[in-house]
Parts: sequence; C-alpha cells; structure tokens
Amino acid sequence: MTLDISKITIPSHPGIYIMKDSGDKILYIGKAKNLKNRVKSYFLKNQNYKTQKLVEKIYDIEFVLTDNEEEAFLLEANMIKRYRPPYNIELKDQQRYTYLRITNEQYPRLMVARRTRTGEFLGGGRVYGPFTHGSSKMLSIGLLRKTFKIRICKKLPKEACLEYHIGNCEAPCQFKQAQENYGKNISELESILKGKQRLEDFVNKLDKEMKQASNNRQYERAKEIHETLQRLSSLQIKQNMETPRVGSDEEYFGITIKDQTAYVMSFRLSNGVIKDRNKFSFDLVGDNSFSSFLSQYYSTNPIPKHVIVNEIPEKKEILEEVFSRTSGFKVNITVPMSGKRREIIDLIMRNISLTISKGADPALVELQEKLGLENIPKTIECFDISNHGEDYAVGSMSCLVDGKPHKSGYRKFKIKTVKGRDDFAMINEIVKRRYLRLKEEKIDLPDLVLIDGGRGQLNAALDALHSVGVKVPCVSLAKENEEVYHPKVNKPIIMPKNNPALKILQYARDEAHRFGVAYNRAIRKFT
Repeated sequence: MTLDISKITIPSHPGIYIMKDSGDKILYIGKAKNLKNRVKSYFLKNQNYKTQKLVEKIYDIEFVLTDNEEEAFLLEANMIKRYRPPYNIELKDQQRYTYLRITNEQYPRLMVARRTRTGEFLGGGRVYGPFTHGSSKMLSIGLLRKTFKIRICKKLPKEACLEYHIGNCEAPCQFKQAQENYGKNISELESILKGKQRLEDFVNKLDKEMKQASNNRQYERAKEIHETLQRLSSLQIKQNMETPRVGSDEEYFGITIKDQTAYVMSFRLSNGVIKDRNKFSFDLVGDNSFSSFLSQYYSTNPIPKHVIVNEIPEKKEILEEVFSRTSGFKVNITVPMSGKRREIIDLIMRNISLTISKGADPALVELQEKLGLENIPKTIECFDISNHGEDYAVGSMSCLVDGKPHKSGYRKFKIKTVKGRDDFAMINEIVKRRYLRLKEEKIDLPDLVLIDGGRGQLNAALDALHSVGVKVPCVSLAKENEEVYHPKVNKPIIMPKNNPALKILQYARDEAHRFGVAYNRAIRKFT
C-alpha cells in the first residue's frame, strides 16, 4: 500500500530524506534544498515507472536537516556510501576500491580491507583509503611492510623468524629495541597513508638520517636506511605510474539518457594522455541525475582541477564549491565548445553510442555516426513522390525496421492540395499529414525521416515538420550522385558507393519508389 504522504510532517528546509520499506530497510537516500517540495513531488502521478515502483515500496520517510544545500550534498554522498540503498546510483563499472587496514594488535599488522555491500569492513583496526587502483596497491602492500618493518605473522612467534633474518622485520617478538621502534614505524606509515606526510618528504628525511649515521660511523644503521631508501624508490615509481599529479589532470564525462537509464563514460587525462576509461549506468529514479552521479563519483575518486562534461549538471555551482572544499583547490566544471577538449568529449559520446548499440546492425551504427544522430536509426521512414504527367501524382512512404522492410508500416498518399507538378509542395503535404496524425494519436516517431530528393525536397519536409511541431532527424538522398543532404551541413555528405550506411538509405529510398510507382499504376489503371 502506498504511503499516505499527507499524514507526514515534512520540513521546508535543506537536508536529506531517507525512504524505508516495511522492514525498515533503506530504499533510497536523496537531498533537497526544500525537503517538503521535493518529497511531495514523488507522489504526483506523472512519475516514470521506475520511480513509481520505488514509491509503492515506501513505508516511512526520515529527514536529516542541514544548514544549506552544500552540506546536504556531502551528507547524501556519505550516507549512500555507508548504506548502499538499492534505488540510489550504483557505479556499475565493476571496479572495487582497495582499503588498507592497520590492525589494533599490540604490534599492528598492515592488511588489505575491502568494503562489504553494507559498507562495513571486516576485522578491527584503522582503515585507510579508498585506493582506486586496487591490484597495484596490493602489489605495493608487501613493499610497505618491508619498508616500515611491519610484521606479517598471525601470531607472535617465540623467537625471531625468517623475516627478521632477511631484514624485513626487526622482531618485536624478541628484541626490546625493536619493540620501541615498532610504534614509530607504524606512526610513519600512518602519516603517509593519511596523506599528512608525502613520500618524498619521508625519503628526504631518511636520506639525512643516513648521512648523519654515516658521519657518526654508525655504518650498520646507515646500511639499513640505504636499503629502506631503495625500497621506497621502487614504491615511488609505482605511485608515479598510478597517481595523477594534482592540478595537471582533467577528467572528462559524457552522459546519454535512453529508456530511463543514464549511460556515463569517463576519460581521465594525465599530462595530456588518456590514463583511464570507465563506464557506468544508473536508473533515473528519484533524484538520480548527472549531478548526483558526479557527487557520488568524487566521494571515492581523486578530484581534478578541471571536470569537462558534455552537458552542465544541475547545481553546477554547488558541486564546484563542494569539490573545491574537499580537494583544497578550485575546481571548475565546464562544457567545451571547440578545440581538443571538444574532440575528446565527442570521442566519449561516440564510445557511449557504441556501448548502447552493442548487438545492433553495424550499418545502422555507422549511419548514426555519419549523420550525427543521437540514437541508432532502427526505424527509418522514407518519402517519395511518383508523377505520371500532370494528372497523376501520388506519395509513398516505405518503412525499415532494423534495416529490413516493415511492410505493414508502408503508407500511400493521394495528393489533395497540390495541382500540377510541384514535388516540393507535394513532399510538404504528405510529410505534414503523416506526422500530424502521429502526433495527434501519440504514436512513436521514427528515428530518421528520409526524403527522396535534394536540398529543395529536404527543406520542404523540414518546413512541414516544423509546422506541426514535430522534432525528428530528417535528411534527403539525391539520386544522381547519391548525395546525402543534411540540414546542419552546408555541403552534401558523400559516402563511398559500397558503404553499408549508404546502402541502408538506398534500400529505403528504392522501396518507397517501388511502392509509389505501383500505387500510381494502380490508380491510372482504374481511372
């Protein structure tokens, strides 16, 4: 039974709302500048079906107030990370973030700890992270243990083990000096994991200690420090490969919405090179949006100075403020209009289209790319005029679905308003009649309208579409040189004769022509 929202007192303040089911399980966590307005909007009748499914399960709603919308953004991200509600954005990129754990034993160990689905960590101790490059961090955990002389034994042995004899541990199980040094080693390790002390600073500090030990003729101590420095040098090389330099990075995001699902792809650039690519998807439920995605994404990923996007997310200024406050430097979110940045965004959008179109006819995918269409042209409707003298003229429309004729979708038109031979006016009439009817009957539009003819026929069709208030991609194909005319391109698009995308257009055109000629002959036969 749907919750009666009128019986709940909802504050008109910024904050987060927590939607729960009858078993007190959290279904969804959202944020709002005005909680009352946002929460009530869920219970209106014009929601998409996925949001309706959420609302049907809501049994109770809790609220947490914040001083402003920025705090709501941060609190929402933290709560989602902790509780992982099923209806919130889940970053479906198959990535698992690595956390490192220092145990709470007398002589702590360094372990790998990962989040469970509930957001909890197995085992006690202090957890550091997330480290987004999981596998490479696991490779370096052994190096960290050796560098800071961290024991690996599950239980303290009664006497020094092999790790002591090969120089990887100082054996706090046996030596008093090692016991005194162990706490210092752990503190040094923690300062690096917390980011309070840069690895370079620690290396410089050890280098000074090594030189001082050498000057004091403490050669064994100097040798130990030298070996530690060699290990740290290897660790630095790994980190230079894994961690982008703050300030020199840019991260790019493209987003496309299809069937109430958002598809997102990101490219990360380091020193002008694409360092990584990730794919994500999430359902458009509740407040799930591009803005929510970015907020959640950067709660577990390093924040760059420049976030480049194909469209401006909602609450851009608040996002910039939150990211700037979190990172400690100014963060800008921008949409590039031209140049190299625009090229990268265009590349991302093409990759998203390829991801969505997986399994589709390659010719249709190529046609989408050639014509710059938002969607794969699975349904194409093509119009043609068939004239025989000045007395017999008819219109015809073929329909291709997934590149194949859909015969029940074909249509024929008697010309009603045009006298004489005026192809432009006839195209205008039949296109107008076709899509006015679809609009009135609320029938889905095709992915592409194709007109047999050149620029003049195309303009006539575009005028018809505009007059009935219908927005649908429309191009024309001229017979003589098989040129494709596009409303946004001045010169015709020329495709090779054996190009599969062109063959799709030719097939639709030829079917419309064949259907129109047959209709014209039938009319003349019985006239």
